[in-house]
Amino acid sequence: MDKDVVQFRFLSDNERYADLINGIVFEGRQVVRGEDLTEMDPQTGFWKTVGGRRKRRADKKYRDLLRRVALGVNFTVIGVENQERVNYLMPLRAMLYDAASYEKQASDIRRSVKADTDATEEEFLSGFKKSNRLYPCITLVLFYGREWDGSQDLHGILDFTDIPPELKGLVNNYPMHLVEIRKLRDTGIFTTDIKQVFDFIRMSEDKKGLRKLVEEDAAFQNMDESAYDMAMAYTDARELISVKKYHRKDGKVDMCKALTEMLQDEREEGREEGREEGISGLIQDNLDQGKSREEILEKLCRYYGMSRDKAENYIENYHI
Repeated sequence: MDKDVVQFRFLSDNERYADLINGIVFEGRQVVRGEDLTEMDPQTGFWKTVGGRRKRRADKKYRDLLRRVALGVNFTVIGVENQERVNYLMPLRAMLYDAASYEKQASDIRRSVKADTDATEEEFLSGFKKSNRLYPCITLVLFYGREWDGSQDLHGILDFTDIPPELKGLVNNYPMHLVEIRKLRDTGIFTTDIKQVFDFIRMSEDKKGLRKLVEEDAAFQNMDESAYDMAMAYTDARELISVKKYHRKDGKVDMCKALTEMLQDEREEGREEGREEGISGLIQDNLDQGKSREEILEKLCRYYGMSRDKAENYIENYHI
Protein backbone atom coordinates (compact mmCIF):
# COMPACT_ATOMS: atom_id res chain seq x y z
CA MET A 1 0.00 0.00 0.00
CA ASP A 2 1.59 3.29 -1.17
CA LYS A 3 0.83 5.65 1.70
CA ASP A 4 1.46 8.78 -0.37
CA VAL A 5 -1.14 7.67 -2.92
CA VAL A 6 -3.61 6.62 -0.21
CA GLN A 7 -3.45 9.86 1.77
CA PHE A 8 -3.63 11.96 -1.39
CA ARG A 9 -6.70 10.11 -2.65
CA PHE A 10 -8.40 10.44 0.73
CA LEU A 11 -7.64 14.06 1.64
CA SER A 12 -7.74 15.53 -1.88
CA ASP A 13 -11.52 15.33 -1.67
CA ASN A 14 -12.60 18.92 -1.06
CA GLU A 15 -15.40 18.00 1.35
CA ARG A 16 -12.93 16.18 3.57
CA TYR A 17 -10.35 18.93 3.20
CA ALA A 18 -12.93 21.51 4.28
CA ASP A 19 -13.96 19.25 7.18
CA LEU A 20 -10.32 18.99 8.27
CA ILE A 21 -9.98 22.78 8.27
CA ASN A 22 -13.26 23.28 10.12
CA GLY A 23 -12.30 20.70 12.73
CA ILE A 24 -8.69 21.67 13.35
CA VAL A 25 -8.77 25.43 12.75
CA PHE A 26 -12.34 26.34 13.72
CA GLU A 27 -12.94 23.63 16.39
CA GLY A 28 -15.86 22.12 14.50
CA ARG A 29 -17.64 25.30 13.40
CA GLN A 30 -18.79 24.98 9.79
CA VAL A 31 -16.93 27.94 8.29
CA VAL A 32 -15.47 26.41 5.11
CA ARG A 33 -17.36 24.42 2.47
CA GLY A 34 -15.93 22.10 -0.12
CA GLU A 35 -16.99 24.49 -2.86
CA ASP A 36 -14.86 27.22 -1.24
CA LEU A 37 -11.67 25.29 -2.02
CA THR A 38 -9.54 25.48 -5.16
CA GLU A 39 -6.74 23.00 -5.78
CA MET A 40 -3.28 24.54 -6.17
CA ASP A 41 -0.05 23.27 -7.70
CA PRO A 42 1.80 21.53 -4.81
CA GLN A 43 5.19 22.15 -6.42
CA THR A 44 7.38 24.80 -4.84
CA GLY A 45 10.80 26.01 -5.96
CA PHE A 46 13.59 27.09 -3.65
CA TRP A 47 16.34 28.90 -5.53
CA LYS A 48 19.93 28.02 -4.66
CA THR A 49 23.42 28.61 -6.00
CA VAL A 50 24.93 25.62 -7.80
CA GLY A 51 28.64 24.85 -7.43
CA GLY A 52 29.53 28.35 -6.24
CA ARG A 53 28.57 29.82 -9.62
CA ARG A 54 26.16 32.62 -10.23
CA LYS A 55 23.81 30.31 -12.07
CA ARG A 56 20.84 29.29 -10.01
CA ARG A 57 18.30 26.55 -10.34
CA ALA A 58 15.04 25.72 -8.63
CA ASP A 59 15.32 22.90 -6.12
CA LYS A 60 11.86 21.43 -6.62
CA LYS A 61 9.91 20.24 -3.60
CA TYR A 62 6.37 18.99 -3.47
CA ARG A 63 3.81 19.66 -0.79
CA ASP A 64 1.46 16.85 0.14
CA LEU A 65 -1.70 18.90 -0.39
CA LEU A 66 -2.44 22.57 -1.02
CA ARG A 67 -5.72 24.49 -1.37
CA ARG A 68 -6.78 28.09 -1.80
CA VAL A 69 -9.67 28.74 0.57
CA ALA A 70 -12.26 31.43 -0.13
CA LEU A 71 -13.34 33.32 2.99
CA GLY A 72 -15.79 36.08 2.15
CA VAL A 73 -14.09 38.36 -0.40
CA ASN A 74 -10.64 37.17 0.65
CA PHE A 75 -8.56 34.01 0.33
CA THR A 76 -6.06 32.06 2.38
CA VAL A 77 -3.72 29.25 1.37
CA ILE A 78 -3.79 26.13 3.55
CA GLY A 79 -1.38 23.25 3.06
CA VAL A 80 -1.39 19.82 4.68
CA GLU A 81 1.70 17.72 5.38
CA ASN A 82 1.34 14.10 6.50
CA GLN A 83 3.98 12.68 8.84
CA GLU A 84 4.13 9.12 10.13
CA ARG A 85 7.56 9.63 11.69
CA VAL A 86 9.04 12.58 13.51
CA ASN A 87 10.94 14.98 11.26
CA TYR A 88 13.18 17.04 13.53
CA LEU A 89 13.51 19.74 10.86
CA MET A 90 9.77 20.04 10.34
CA PRO A 91 9.52 23.59 11.80
CA LEU A 92 11.99 24.73 9.15
CA ARG A 93 10.22 22.78 6.41
CA ALA A 94 6.86 24.30 7.33
CA MET A 95 8.37 27.78 7.32
CA LEU A 96 9.94 27.21 3.90
CA TYR A 97 6.69 25.86 2.48
CA ASP A 98 4.83 28.96 3.63
CA ALA A 99 7.61 31.24 2.39
CA ALA A 100 7.49 29.53 -1.01
CA SER A 101 3.73 30.15 -1.18
CA TYR A 102 4.29 33.84 -0.48
CA GLU A 103 7.10 34.00 -3.04
CA LYS A 104 4.86 32.37 -5.67
CA GLN A 105 2.18 35.00 -5.06
CA ALA A 106 4.75 37.80 -5.16
CA SER A 107 6.16 36.44 -8.41
CA ASP A 108 2.70 36.53 -10.04
CA ILE A 109 2.18 40.11 -8.84
CA ARG A 110 5.66 41.12 -9.99
CA ARG A 111 4.88 40.31 -13.61
CA SER A 112 1.76 42.46 -13.61
CA VAL A 113 3.53 45.38 -11.91
CA LYS A 114 6.39 45.31 -14.42
CA ALA A 115 3.86 45.62 -17.22
CA ASP A 116 1.92 48.45 -15.49
CA THR A 117 2.87 51.83 -16.93
CA ASP A 118 1.17 53.60 -14.02
CA ALA A 119 3.46 51.99 -11.42
CA THR A 120 5.76 54.36 -9.55
CA GLU A 121 9.51 53.90 -9.75
CA GLU A 122 9.58 52.34 -6.29
CA GLU A 123 6.72 49.99 -7.19
CA PHE A 124 8.40 49.04 -10.46
CA LEU A 125 11.71 48.27 -8.73
CA SER A 126 9.96 46.36 -5.96
CA GLY A 127 7.75 44.46 -8.36
CA PHE A 128 5.05 45.13 -5.78
CA LYS A 129 2.64 48.02 -5.45
CA LYS A 130 1.99 49.80 -2.18
CA SER A 131 -1.62 48.62 -2.40
CA ASN A 132 -0.79 44.98 -3.22
CA ARG A 133 -1.37 42.30 -0.61
CA LEU A 134 -0.48 38.61 -0.34
CA TYR A 135 -2.92 35.94 0.79
CA PRO A 136 -2.14 34.47 4.26
CA CYS A 137 -0.62 30.97 4.26
CA ILE A 138 -0.60 28.24 6.90
CA THR A 139 0.61 24.64 6.97
CA LEU A 140 -1.07 21.93 9.05
CA VAL A 141 1.21 19.02 9.95
CA LEU A 142 -0.79 15.82 10.58
CA PHE A 143 1.25 13.38 12.66
CA TYR A 144 0.09 9.75 12.74
CA GLY A 145 2.90 8.35 14.92
CA ARG A 146 2.84 7.58 18.62
CA GLU A 147 4.80 10.48 20.10
CA TRP A 148 6.17 13.71 18.62
CA ASP A 149 9.36 14.39 20.55
CA GLY A 150 10.73 17.09 18.26
CA SER A 151 10.46 20.85 18.40
CA GLN A 152 7.27 22.58 17.32
CA ASP A 153 8.85 25.92 16.47
CA LEU A 154 11.96 27.33 14.82
CA HIS A 155 13.58 28.47 18.07
CA GLY A 156 13.56 24.87 19.25
CA ILE A 157 16.06 23.86 16.58
CA LEU A 158 18.35 26.91 16.94
CA ASP A 159 21.45 26.94 19.14
CA PHE A 160 21.26 29.97 21.43
CA THR A 161 24.29 28.99 23.55
CA ASP A 162 26.04 32.20 24.74
CA ILE A 163 23.70 34.32 22.59
CA PRO A 164 22.81 37.50 24.53
CA PRO A 165 19.10 37.79 25.32
CA GLU A 166 18.96 41.12 23.47
CA LEU A 167 20.06 39.36 20.29
CA LYS A 168 17.90 36.31 20.86
CA GLY A 169 14.90 38.58 21.18
CA LEU A 170 15.51 39.79 17.62
CA VAL A 171 15.56 36.28 16.15
CA ASN A 172 12.11 35.70 14.70
CA ASN A 173 10.42 32.49 15.75
CA TYR A 174 8.14 30.42 13.54
CA PRO A 175 5.63 28.03 15.16
CA MET A 176 4.62 24.78 13.50
CA HIS A 177 0.94 23.83 13.53
CA LEU A 178 1.15 20.20 14.66
CA VAL A 179 -1.89 17.90 14.92
CA GLU A 180 -1.17 14.62 16.72
CA ILE A 181 -3.91 12.33 15.46
CA ARG A 182 -3.51 9.71 18.21
CA LYS A 183 -3.93 12.40 20.88
CA LEU A 184 -7.11 14.00 19.54
CA ARG A 185 -9.59 14.09 22.39
CA ASP A 186 -12.72 15.04 20.49
CA THR A 187 -13.22 13.71 16.96
CA GLY A 188 -16.81 14.97 17.08
CA ILE A 189 -15.43 18.16 15.53
CA PHE A 190 -15.43 16.33 12.18
CA THR A 191 -18.54 15.66 10.11
CA THR A 192 -17.13 13.44 7.31
CA ASP A 193 -15.48 10.02 7.51
CA ILE A 194 -12.32 11.77 8.69
CA LYS A 195 -13.85 11.11 12.13
CA GLN A 196 -13.92 7.33 11.58
CA VAL A 197 -10.42 7.27 10.09
CA PHE A 198 -8.89 9.27 12.94
CA ASP A 199 -10.84 7.26 15.54
CA PHE A 200 -9.57 4.00 14.08
CA ILE A 201 -5.97 5.25 14.11
CA ARG A 202 -6.34 6.52 17.70
CA MET A 203 -7.72 3.20 18.95
CA SER A 204 -5.68 0.85 16.75
CA GLU A 205 -3.52 -0.47 19.61
CA ASP A 206 -6.49 -1.25 21.86
CA LYS A 207 -8.25 -4.20 20.21
CA LYS A 208 -11.06 -4.34 22.74
CA GLY A 209 -11.71 -0.62 22.47
CA LEU A 210 -11.36 -0.76 18.69
CA ARG A 211 -13.97 -3.46 18.34
CA LYS A 212 -16.35 -1.54 20.62
CA LEU A 213 -15.76 1.60 18.53
CA VAL A 214 -16.46 -0.14 15.22
CA GLU A 215 -19.54 -1.94 16.50
CA GLU A 216 -21.11 1.19 18.00
CA ASP A 217 -20.50 3.54 15.05
CA ALA A 218 -22.74 2.48 12.14
CA ALA A 219 -20.60 4.50 9.71
CA PHE A 220 -17.96 1.74 9.88
CA GLN A 221 -20.39 -0.68 8.24
CA ASN A 222 -20.40 1.31 5.00
CA MET A 223 -17.00 3.01 4.74
CA ASP A 224 -15.78 4.59 1.55
CA GLU A 225 -12.92 2.46 0.24
CA SER A 226 -10.49 5.39 0.27
CA ALA A 227 -11.31 5.99 3.96
CA TYR A 228 -10.80 2.30 4.74
CA ASP A 229 -7.42 2.36 2.98
CA MET A 230 -6.40 5.53 4.84
CA ALA A 231 -7.18 3.91 8.20
CA MET A 232 -5.16 0.83 7.23
CA ALA A 233 -2.19 2.85 5.94
CA TYR A 234 -1.40 4.38 9.31
CA THR A 235 -2.03 1.37 11.57
CA ASP A 236 -0.55 -2.11 11.89
CA ALA A 237 -3.78 -3.86 10.87
CA ARG A 238 -2.32 -5.49 7.76
CA GLU A 239 -4.75 -8.39 8.01
CA LEU A 240 -7.59 -5.96 7.31
CA ILE A 241 -6.00 -5.12 3.97
CA SER A 242 -6.03 -8.76 2.89
CA VAL A 243 -9.67 -9.36 3.90
CA LYS A 244 -10.98 -6.13 2.34
CA LYS A 245 -11.89 -7.82 -0.94
CA TYR A 246 -14.38 -10.06 0.88
CA HIS A 247 -16.28 -7.12 2.37
CA ARG A 248 -16.17 -4.60 -0.48
CA LYS A 249 -19.13 -3.69 -2.65
CA ASP A 250 -19.68 -0.69 -4.94
CA GLY A 251 -16.69 1.21 -3.54
CA LYS A 252 -17.80 0.66 0.08
CA VAL A 253 -16.29 -1.62 2.72
CA ASP A 254 -17.92 -3.11 5.83
CA MET A 255 -15.20 -2.47 8.42
CA CYS A 256 -17.27 -4.17 11.14
CA LYS A 257 -17.33 -7.53 9.36
CA ALA A 258 -13.71 -7.22 8.25
CA LEU A 259 -12.56 -6.53 11.81
CA THR A 260 -14.66 -9.38 13.23
CA GLU A 261 -13.12 -11.77 10.71
CA MET A 262 -9.60 -10.56 11.48
CA LEU A 263 -10.08 -10.95 15.24
CA GLN A 264 -11.59 -14.42 14.74
CA ASP A 265 -8.57 -15.48 12.68
CA GLU A 266 -6.26 -14.14 15.39
CA ARG A 267 -8.11 -16.10 18.07
CA GLU A 268 -7.88 -19.29 16.00
CA GLU A 269 -4.19 -18.70 15.39
CA GLY A 270 -3.71 -18.11 19.11
CA ARG A 271 -5.52 -21.34 19.99
CA GLU A 272 -3.44 -23.25 17.44
CA GLU A 273 -0.22 -21.75 18.79
CA GLY A 274 -1.30 -22.68 22.30
CA ARG A 275 -2.07 -26.23 21.18
CA GLU A 276 1.33 -26.58 19.52
CA GLU A 277 3.07 -25.29 22.65
CA GLY A 278 1.09 -27.73 24.78
CA ILE A 279 2.02 -30.70 22.60
CA SER A 280 5.70 -29.74 22.59
CA GLY A 281 5.60 -29.28 26.35
CA LEU A 282 4.00 -32.67 26.93
CA ILE A 283 6.58 -34.44 24.78
CA GLN A 284 9.53 -32.70 26.42
CA ASP A 285 8.22 -33.22 29.96
CA ASN A 286 7.73 -36.92 29.36
CA LEU A 287 11.16 -37.26 27.81
CA ASP A 288 12.65 -35.58 30.89
CA GLN A 289 10.79 -38.13 33.04
CA GLY A 290 12.28 -41.00 31.03
CA LYS A 291 8.97 -42.08 29.47
CA SER A 292 9.10 -44.46 26.53
CA ARG A 293 8.12 -43.62 22.97
CA GLU A 294 5.00 -45.78 23.30
CA GLU A 295 3.90 -44.03 26.51
CA ILE A 296 4.28 -40.59 24.89
CA LEU A 297 2.30 -41.72 21.84
CA GLU A 298 -0.54 -42.93 24.04
CA LYS A 299 -0.69 -39.62 25.92
CA LEU A 300 -0.77 -37.57 22.71
CA CYS A 301 -3.63 -39.69 21.38
CA ARG A 302 -5.54 -39.54 24.68
CA TYR A 303 -5.04 -35.87 25.62
CA TYR A 304 -5.24 -34.30 22.15
CA GLY A 305 -7.51 -36.74 20.33
CA MET A 306 -4.85 -37.49 17.70
CA SER A 307 -4.63 -40.49 15.45
CA ARG A 308 -1.55 -42.64 16.05
CA ASP A 309 -0.04 -41.59 12.71
CA LYS A 310 -0.37 -37.89 13.55
CA ALA A 311 1.11 -38.43 17.02
CA GLU A 312 4.07 -40.21 15.47
CA ASN A 313 4.61 -37.26 13.11
CA TYR A 314 4.89 -34.93 16.11
CA ILE A 315 7.50 -36.97 17.96
CA GLU A 316 9.67 -37.57 14.89
CA ASN A 317 11.35 -34.20 15.47
CA TYR A 318 12.48 -35.45 18.87
CA HIS A 319 14.24 -38.50 17.35
CA ILE A 320 12.60 -40.82 19.86
